[in-house]
Amino acid sequence: MERKSAYTSADCAATGLGCGIQGKVVVLSYDNPERQLYFCLCGNGAGANPSGTAVFLVSLRTGEFALKNRNEVIGVLLPELLPDSAKLQLSQIRPVGALDLKNHEPKYSGYSFLPDGRYASGVWLCTEQEALNYVEMQKPYQHRIMLCDRDDFCVLEMVNGRLLHPTEKEMEAFRNPENGGLTMT
Repeated sequence: MERKSAYTSADCAATGLGCGIQGKVVVLSYDNPERQLYFCLCGNGAGANPSGTAVFLVSLRTGEFALKNRNEVIGVLLPELLPDSAKLQLSQIRPVGALDLKNHEPKYSGYSFLPDGRYASGVWLCTEQEALNYVEMQKPYQHRIMLCDRDDFCVLEMVNGRLLHPTEKEMEAFRNPENGGLTMT
């Protein structure tokens, strides 16, 4: 069910210039709740105690990019308040710094699921790091996250922030190449 009243600072986990907003769902100071929710990609106003004011955002209603001023941001939305329609839109956003799909071959696709099983189409991811960044970006907001390889085999699955596949031990080995590392296959 969609929200009828505007989001306020009471709906935020963090507010003010002291909180970083990059990689988070933010609330803008509009009076219409359908126009308030954005995902912050980057900008010199996106960090804590920013050096500038510009923030690059993606609308969680339309998927369109927007350049806004940091003073338009009320704060970082509490993850449990994100409506399902916005979760589906968020699942379609590739991580900051993702390689251009025109010049790079995707190795993975990322999916995020609502508790009732609904999901939007997969998102192409070109490297292991992009795939892990997608998971970290979605984890606070999504019920279930899945990464699949090019053959559509599941290489990672997480439910409610808990890793189901591969095991934590295998993930630690993947993150630590000095111990031999792993590949996501």
